[in-house]
Amino acid sequence: MHAVVDYLPSILSGALLTLELALLSLFMALVLGLTGAAAKLSKIAPARWTATLYTTVMRGVPDLVMMLLVFYGGQILVNEVGDRLGWDYVEIDPFVAGFVTIGVIFGAYFTETFRGAFQSVPAGQLEAGAAYGLSRWQVFARILFPQMLRFALPGVGNNWLVLLKSTAIVSMIGLSDMTWLADQAGRSTREPFLFYMVVCVLYLLMTAVSGVVLDWLTRRYNVGVRASVL
Repeated sequence: MHAVVDYLPSILSGALLTLELALLSLFMALVLGLTGAAAKLSKIAPARWTATLYTTVMRGVPDLVMMLLVFYGGQILVNEVGDRLGWDYVEIDPFVAGFVTIGVIFGAYFTETFRGAFQSVPAGQLEAGAAYGLSRWQVFARILFPQMLRFALPGVGNNWLVLLKSTAIVSMIGLSDMTWLADQAGRSTREPFLFYMVVCVLYLLMTAVSGVVLDWLTRRYNVGVRASVL
C-alpha cells in the first residue's frame, strides 16, 4: 500500500485527464449524434446515405483499431500531404486523437439513439403545435426536443458509461491518463495488479457519480409522465 500512496497523486492527475477526455468526447458525440439523426430522418437521400454509411462503419470497426488508424494512419497521411506542401513535420497529440476518435465512434451510437427518440414523439403533438400557430423552430424547441430527451436519456446514459470506460484504450497511443500511469507504476514496483485495482476503483467512482446524475435527469424529465400515470 505504501507504493499506492506514493503514486496516487500522479494517478489522480491522470484520472482528471481521463475525465476531461471523456467529457470532450461526449460533447463531440452528442453534436455528431444530433446531426446524424437529423440526416437519417431527412428527406434528402444523399444525407440519409451518408449518415447510414457513417453509422455502419463506426459501429462495425473495433474501437482500438479505429484509434490506431486515426493516430498512426492520420499522422502518416498528414505528413505525406505536408511534405508535398513544404510543411514541417506534424505530430498528432494523443489527447486530440483520443477525443476525436472516441467522439466520432460514439457519435454513431448517439445517432441511432436520437433517431429512435425523435421517432418516438407522437406526430400528432407536432401537428397540434403547428395548428396552434407555432413556428417550426418553436415546435422543435418546445415540443419535439424536450420530449425527445425523455426518450433518449436511457440510451444516452448507457452510451456515456460505455464511452467513459472506452477512454482506457487511449493509453495504447501514449496518453498519460490514469490507465497509462497505473501501468507505469505497476512496472516500476512490480505490482501491476495493485495499481490496476486502483484504476478499477476510480472508474467505478466515476460511473457511480454518473449514475446518480443520470437518475436525477431521468426523474427530472419524467415528472409530468409519472404524475399523469398516477
